[in-house]
Amino acid sequence: MMTRIVRTAYLGLLVLATGCDGWTTPSGPPASIDAELRQSLNRWGTVPIGPTPAQPPALVDLGQALMFDKVLSGNRDIACATCHNPVTNAGDGLALAIGTGGSGLGPSRTLGPGPQFIPRNAPTLLNTGLGAPYLFWDGRVSNLGFGGGGGGGGAFQTPAGNQLPAGLPTLLAAQAMFPVMNRAEMRGTPGDHDRFGNPNELAEFADTDFVGLWQAVTRRLLAIPEYVTKFNNAFPGTPTSALGFQHAATAIAAFETQALTRTDSPFDRYLQHDDAALTAEQKRGALLFFGNRAKCASCHGGPLLGGQTFSNAGVPQLGPGVGTGAPLDFGRGELFNQDFYRFAFRAMPLRNVELTAPYMHDGTFADLEAVLKHYNDVPKALREYDSSQLPPALQQMYHGDDATISTMLTNLDGRLRQPLGLTDVEISELVAFLKSLTDPSARDLTSLIPARVPSGLPVQE
Repeated sequence: MMTRIVRTAYLGLLVLATGCDGWTTPSGPPASIDAELRQSLNRWGTVPIGPTPAQPPALVDLGQALMFDKVLSGNRDIACATCHNPVTNAGDGLALAIGTGGSGLGPSRTLGPGPQFIPRNAPTLLNTGLGAPYLFWDGRVSNLGFGGGGGGGGAFQTPAGNQLPAGLPTLLAAQAMFPVMNRAEMRGTPGDHDRFGNPNELAEFADTDFVGLWQAVTRRLLAIPEYVTKFNNAFPGTPTSALGFQHAATAIAAFETQALTRTDSPFDRYLQHDDAALTAEQKRGALLFFGNRAKCASCHGGPLLGGQTFSNAGVPQLGPGVGTGAPLDFGRGELFNQDFYRFAFRAMPLRNVELTAPYMHDGTFADLEAVLKHYNDVPKALREYDSSQLPPALQQMYHGDDATISTMLTNLDGRLRQPLGLTDVEISELVAFLKSLTDPSARDLTSLIPARVPSGLPVQE
């Protein structure tokens, strides 16, 4: 319901924006750079984001505890916040995430004995509560409602199909059901023992037994008296015996929405008609971004500046791979009946993008300038990618052979088949614009880290 409210708000804003003075530019040459830019913003539906619905404090309190508590993981050694840490702007600063069995936090986190890297980059959770129609890099959780049941919890398509329980209020809550299912991320493998030497009972469930696993995680939580109190406060109309992991996921989503929505950037102020909010360089970059030369807005338009489409952008292939494509990662093309999207990944929303390096689905670019140089001539950049810039542990996992590159280029997004022809100055202007998308309050999120969690497990280690 919350997702529908937010999306409806966007549509309303769009209608209002196109009829307000200053947004509709008269025919003829633009009178100024601001008039030209506002005309481009209007064309791409890039309008101010309305306020996010306030979340109940008790629900947010429960969600914060769950976000930082390692009790959700099979081996009790990793929390959601391990890979989405406030210290690293709700990401982890790594090219490829390191799940259960690893040690440390942020860019210094290392693999433990046995486990591999997670196949994909851990995206930031900043602004995930704004109501995008797809979540995860391949969009396997969506609110489009085709090919899968929502279990009464909404028209959500998820890997769980009709096992998804009823009552999930938003797509973000539906997404929060799945990290605990992933063996490499949080669940572990059969025969694992947790940090105390106890058998990992969560690892024994079959990969398709979503319901059994969710019930087992819930039993863990409700065995802790403090969690019983927090759940009862957050869901006062629900008997303890009726609580399920969908209630935990709802609370996690509420915390993310309340604490990690940051939409007061200079660009946001510009959208609200403060012409002085952007520098001249940032405005020139914005004209390129929303114009026909750089073509950025064709994937990163709308209020969220992305998140609604998929593209094969010729991103270098790195990591252990996913599913049938391993050691390659087919992205959305790995999903059922989505062969057209082979090597295509979600065009992520770009707000606060300055803070969330490294970039792309596998973290192959260390900074924004590298991303833009790649887009400027994708075939050339892909063939000349320098894997020596990667951390030593990842260099051997780069797939830069001629066959892989040729296969990727056969399905390259048509908008990227020819060089864009951007100059170094124009690339710098684009970087300047992208930095205008940063909400200053998103730079330091450390106040969100709780001093303790109900399980008593360490919060930051």
